[in-house]
Amino acid sequence: MTKLLPWSEEGNWHTLFGGRTNAAWQVVGPENEVPAVLKLYRSEAENPLFPNDPRAEATMLQHLQGQDIAPNLIAAFSVENMDCNLYHALDGERWTAGVFEVAQLIQRLHAVRPPSGLRQSANGTEAIMAQASSILAAAGAELELPSGLELISVPPSKKTVLLHCDIVPGNLIQGSDGLRLIDWQCPAIGDASEDLAVFLSPAMQLLYRGEPLSLEEENSFLTSFSQDQQNRFRALAPAYHYRMAAYCLWQMSRGRMEYEDALQVELAALNRS
Repeated sequence: MTKLLPWSEEGNWHTLFGGRTNAAWQVVGPENEVPAVLKLYRSEAENPLFPNDPRAEATMLQHLQGQDIAPNLIAAFSVENMDCNLYHALDGERWTAGVFEVAQLIQRLHAVRPPSGLRQSANGTEAIMAQASSILAAAGAELELPSGLELISVPPSKKTVLLHCDIVPGNLIQGSDGLRLIDWQCPAIGDASEDLAVFLSPAMQLLYRGEPLSLEEENSFLTSFSQDQQNRFRALAPAYHYRMAAYCLWQMSRGRMEYEDALQVELAALNRS
């Protein structure tokens, strides 16, 4: 660390809370140097919806440098076989309100040319439901679709974009220079609807913000996008809600019972859809 941040031994270290997978610390230098974040990636079982790839995060932080979307990478390295990324801290607070700004940030991200080597996200109804089935199998659980709900068969989008794939309130930082995204360990290339679905997920909003978005907030967010994008997302919404409910069941199968309430609000949204 002292080779990367010569003042780090004299700096003030603070544990960062809020992430559900990795460990992170912020270090502030003794003479008001720009604070840095050290992120250590825990070795855990593979997450079936949100991969935890430190190399992908380092790639994205480098790729997005200077575009006012993500933090700037300082270095990527390993310590005792544990992967670490070191990047400049963002000055701001966790996002809690203002869906129009989130929509604008997502649109800017989707306009960026993707780097090579990223995974492909589930694209279209069939692929999303297949992913949900595999998540349920990993959880040893079953989940029926609501009676009377017929999924619309939406084909894969031919227009694919750069995706963050984990746009939850905890990964949005509101600062004086605008909104930014952190935690880039599961980026992908795919349908723009993927990022919309994760942000709008009642389960993710409840877990990270304390409550789902209101219907007014959801509509305000969606109307920031083109009519074609709105129509595509609304057609795919039941499949996305079903997949997120399956993910909550997977987390519960691992003893994380905070996902129980998240499951209920996601199922409520599935029933409404």
